[in-house]
Order: sequence, then structure tokens, then C-alpha cells
Amino acid sequence: MSTAEQPEGVLPFREVQDSKGRTYRIGETDRDILGHSRKLMVYLPWIAMMAISVSEYAYGSAEDTLSEAHGWTQSNTFWILSVWVFFQAGIAFPAGWLREKGILTARRAMFLGAGLCLIGFLALSHVDNVFGAILGFGVVGGLGSGFVYATCINMVGKWFPERRGAKTGFVNGGFAYGALPFIFIFNYWFDTGNFDEVLDLIGVYVLIIVAGCAWFFKDPPKNWWPAGIDPLSYNGNAKSAASLTKNPPAVRQYTPKEAIKTGMLPLMWVSLVLTAGVSIFGISFQVDYAKDVGFGPLVAASSMGIMSVINGVGRGVVGWLSDLWGRKRTLVFVIVVLGLAQFGVIWAGNIHNEALFLFFAFLSGFGGGAFYPMFAALTPDYFGENYNATNYGLVYSGKLISGLFGGGLGSMVVDAWGYDGAYALAGGISMVAAAVALLLRQPGRPRIQDIAPNPQPISREAV
Repeated sequence: MSTAEQPEGVLPFREVQDSKGRTYRIGETDRDILGHSRKLMVYLPWIAMMAISVSEYAYGSAEDTLSEAHGWTQSNTFWILSVWVFFQAGIAFPAGWLREKGILTARRAMFLGAGLCLIGFLALSHVDNVFGAILGFGVVGGLGSGFVYATCINMVGKWFPERRGAKTGFVNGGFAYGALPFIFIFNYWFDTGNFDEVLDLIGVYVLIIVAGCAWFFKDPPKNWWPAGIDPLSYNGNAKSAASLTKNPPAVRQYTPKEAIKTGMLPLMWVSLVLTAGVSIFGISFQVDYAKDVGFGPLVAASSMGIMSVINGVGRGVVGWLSDLWGRKRTLVFVIVVLGLAQFGVIWAGNIHNEALFLFFAFLSGFGGGAFYPMFAALTPDYFGENYNATNYGLVYSGKLISGLFGGGLGSMVVDAWGYDGAYALAGGISMVAAAVALLLRQPGRPRIQDIAPNPQPISREAV
């Protein structure tokens, strides 16, 4: 479409197609659309992700006090988290569908998520009945965090289609290390005398931060491509060009049904189910295992703190690395590291070596979080941006299965086999997940491009 054909008041743009028929909308800058730099669409989602991270990554540190205060068993508290994970992941696809149908804007999804998160913390604080807590925190709070998580991840992917690895990793990292202050609060200053006040304040904190960020959320137009780099020849910004060479754009915009038919989306789902299950297991049992082998509360809290920080920082580092190495290669590397870390935790615990235990907590945290931005970036890399909210929602929905065997079923394995048996099983599952990830390839491109993507420019054709 030429600029002369634009209706009055609409920013000038034109659409071009590559040799495979994929359309790119060019001509509008981020400032034209937003009124400011698109970098804000990285920082605001990052801040919101840090705010909701307390629900998952600090929960394991609060469970003892919650059990004592409400009269719950350890199994009760683990199932509450498992239900939270189930609904946090399960809402991703419906939320994406609502957004892409225009029923729910990004801003409204965030406002809704903020309110539901507050209700979740109020339930965890004031409801003694286990079923009520599962309904309030597990279901309602899980849905709230899921709305926020899915919206933030899809937002950054849409605004940075040419270099999404580093940006997605940075935003995703906030979902882990944002919980760090709360991990230490729950381990040192959280008891049956103040637990309700602390949880109420945390709920208000999440509400204010997420709602404040939501006010500025806005999606780019469909097929939008940023100025500064040619989508057909990759000429322009050197960093973006290097990333596109290793991670070429999807050959076209796949609907969810089409993405499933390629066979690649189901493979992603299976790999994420297995990997996320191991990650959730580590989050749920790290502190308890440290205490079980005789490590003091400082080591227990520090191991979880290290896992949280490295989990988050690792997401950003791996996102950046994937722009250089390629997404698939980096994903396999991360999953293998996660598996090896599980065996290392067993070894360190058996020889009662605190330093070694913290080191493998470091590795477990790195691998246990870094795979999330890889799947978040691989999905639009393989299937395009226009249906990314629903496509990634389908992939991420695998986490709802992971929450069941990583938390609740994980506690049953610990009861039956002990921590050594459970951690050994987790390590083996990671290796299976890595094998599944090796089968991934970008639909519509020759298999050789899994190893060396073709950097040669393709022809331009105006629509």
C-alpha cells in the first residue's frame, strides 16, 4: 500500500513481501505509534514480571509458616502451589485468543491480572480452609499472574521481532529474581504473628505495580517491522542483522491450527512440559532438601536466593546468547545443564558440602529459568508474530501439566523414593527433554538451516 492511499489521520506505511509471501509493514517508527521509544515496552513488562514473581519463586520459603498458621500439611501447601501453576499457565492460551480477537486489550488484561493477584494474596492470608485457599490463591491468583505473564511476554515479542532473544530473556528474568527480597522476608521475618499483614501488603504491592505499568501498554499494528533494518536483506543495525542470520523470521504467519499441523508446536509443548516440571520441582523442594540434609537456614535461604537470582539473570544472558548461537542450540544447552545440576545437588547433599550445594543450586537456577525465554522467542521465530499470543499460549500451557508432577506429584515421589530418588528422576527427565528439543526445526525452511541459516537477501516485492 502506498503512502498516498492512507486514510487521513493514519500514519504513512507500506507493506512488502518476501519471496515466500510473508508480509512486513514498514514506514512507521516506534515513536510514531507510541509517542516514545519502544524500549519502554521492555522496561514496563520487566517491572510487572518482577512484581508477580513472589507468587511462585518465594512460595517455597513461606510454606512452613503458612502450614503452621492455617493448620495445613506440607502436602496441602504443595498442592496449593501446583494449582496456582496450573491456572497461571492454563490461562495463557485463552488470554491470547481474547487479545487477538480484540475482546481484551493488553492494558485491560494487565488490569484484570492485577486485581486477581490481590484477591489471591488476600485468600492466602485470611482463608484457613485448604479448599478455599486453593480456590482463592491457586485458581484466582494463578489466573491473575497468568494474565500478566502472558501479556508481558507477548508484548516484548511483538515490539522487537528482529532481536527478540535478548529482550524476551531480560523481561522473562524479572519473573525470577524479582522474588529475591521476599525469599529472605519469608525465611527471617515471616511468622504466625504477622503473616496476614505481610501477605496483605504484598497483594497491594503487586496491584499497584502491575496496574501502574499497564497504563502504558499498547500493541504494535499487525505485521509491523521496526525501522533501522531491512526485513528482506537484513541490512541496517549490525546486532539485529547478526541475530536474524542465526534466527531468521518465520516464513509466514501461522494460525494456531496451522502451527499444530507443522508438528513443531506439539514438540515444543512436550519439551516444555518435561523441562518445566524439573524446574518447578527444584523451586518447590530446594529449601526443604537443604534443611533435610542438615544445612542451616542461611544456606537454605541462600540456595533459594541464588536459584532465584541466577534463574532470572540466566534468562537474560541466554536470551542474548541465543541471538549469537541460534535459539535451538541454546535451548538444548540450557536443558542439559538443568539435568546435570539435579545430579549435582544429590552429590553435594550426600557429602554435606555447603559450597558445592550452593554451586549446583546456581546451575539449577540457571537451567531452570533460561529455557522459558527460549520457547517464548522460538514460537514467533517459527510461527510469526500475528498469532503469537495464542501460539505461545499453547506452548506455555504445557506448564500446567508440569505444575502437577513438579509440585504435587513431586512430593509423592519424595515420600516414596526420598530426595535422592526424586532428584535423580528429575535429572533423567531433563535429558529426555533435551532429546526432544533436538528434533525442532523452523517450518518451511530446509533442515540445513537448523545448523547454518542462509543469510543471503531475498527479493523485494511491493504488495
